Amino acid sequence: MAFMMMCILFNYGLLRAVKDALIVTSMGAEAIPTLKLWFVLPSAMLFMIIYVKLLNTFSKNAVFYIVTSFFLIYFVLFALVLYPNYQSLTLNFLNIKSEFWKRLLLPISGLAFSSFYVMAELWGSVMTGLMFWGFANDVTSVKESKRFYAMFGFIANIGYMISGVTLKIIRNANIISLLAAFFCIAIICAYYWLTNYALTKSYLSNLDEIKKNKKQKEKLNLVDSFKYILASKYLGFIMLLVVCYGVSINLVEVIWKGQIKLLYPSKEEFSAFMGELYMWTGAVAIVAMIIGSNILRRCSWFFAAIITPSVILVTGLIFFGFIVFKDALSPMSDFLGATTLGIVVAIGLLQNILSKGIKYSLFDPTKEISYIPLNEELKSKGKAAIDVIGERAGKSGGALIQFLLLNIIFVGSSLVELAPIIVFIFCLVLFVWIYAIKGLNKEFLELSLEEK
Repeated sequence: MAFMMMCILFNYGLLRAVKDALIVTSMGAEAIPTLKLWFVLPSAMLFMIIYVKLLNTFSKNAVFYIVTSFFLIYFVLFALVLYPNYQSLTLNFLNIKSEFWKRLLLPISGLAFSSFYVMAELWGSVMTGLMFWGFANDVTSVKESKRFYAMFGFIANIGYMISGVTLKIIRNANIISLLAAFFCIAIICAYYWLTNYALTKSYLSNLDEIKKNKKQKEKLNLVDSFKYILASKYLGFIMLLVVCYGVSINLVEVIWKGQIKLLYPSKEEFSAFMGELYMWTGAVAIVAMIIGSNILRRCSWFFAAIITPSVILVTGLIFFGFIVFKDALSPMSDFLGATTLGIVVAIGLLQNILSKGIKYSLFDPTKEISYIPLNEELKSKGKAAIDVIGERAGKSGGALIQFLLLNIIFVGSSLVELAPIIVFIFCLVLFVWIYAIKGLNKEFLELSLEEK
């Protein structure tokens, strides 16, 4: 299972670096909020509708193969058709005078790159959050999860490190896309071996129990499934965690990526820098996994869960401080022998590495542990709604804030100029996140006692 997760994270590292390099260097960082809001979020909602229908029609095994094969086919198509012909697929909207419509239509003009961005964003939500952790939650108890979940991440983050090294060597987007397709095949093979050999008894007995429960009650249609999920206060708190994480990270990342573009303007340089990021993220995450596994085993769920927003709040405030007071950094840059821009990018790099490391070591395991006491309907369909739509809504929420600030409220401004307003919103989101953790902790303890 750790190997399967390692393959998923390897692809995630590759895809994230390439999607950012393609979009930021060709369209600018200001195109990211538009993409997340008007393209990624609707795609996630469409996927959610299809996923629920698939769950009601096929077995969980079949759904895993269908979803992974869908990504596999796209990556091959992008490498062999879309990327080699991206110039002929590019549309021209230069005649449009309105700045609002230019920014809105910019992702459509570069449809090949935009589609890759959407698929790369969905990969993280679907394959990591839904396919892998959904499978892990089916075959793991709460007691076992505290022992194994951090270790899955510990081993899997080697894949993140390898993706960083790979990006420094291979900078061609179509070759990387083919490499991602190859690892989709490796994931399918690992899943097949697990479900047919390694976990046959425990997994099949669990599926038999699920099938028995499903026969005892009428299957819910799509609308009823969403009503059932929305009626759960417990899932509402988990949704808040995911949305707040997505919004807070997005508010920092988009500004930071705009600074990276200024320092590394070409696709190749940008991609290589992101490779450096993922290599260090993997290394830090591995260390964080060792610490996180001990925290999960020895401390309360609340203590483990509250660490992630605390780290993101502190590191985010430091980054925004350097952005807002960038002009005052000239003496420091002269002393260090670096440019002011270089210092800002380095601070953002450190913030991103620490945030991602703590996410994989504590945020993901604590979130997944909270699903385990739930019944099958809430665990499968509720998890799908949160991990796919919730995560996308989080990032799109950050994108909506930036889109409104850039195109409606302060037209013509840059994200850097709006940093003082963004940092206020960032702090507000973090306080909501902490409130959600307190609420979920109370519900989790009650449900865990009932299960015992």
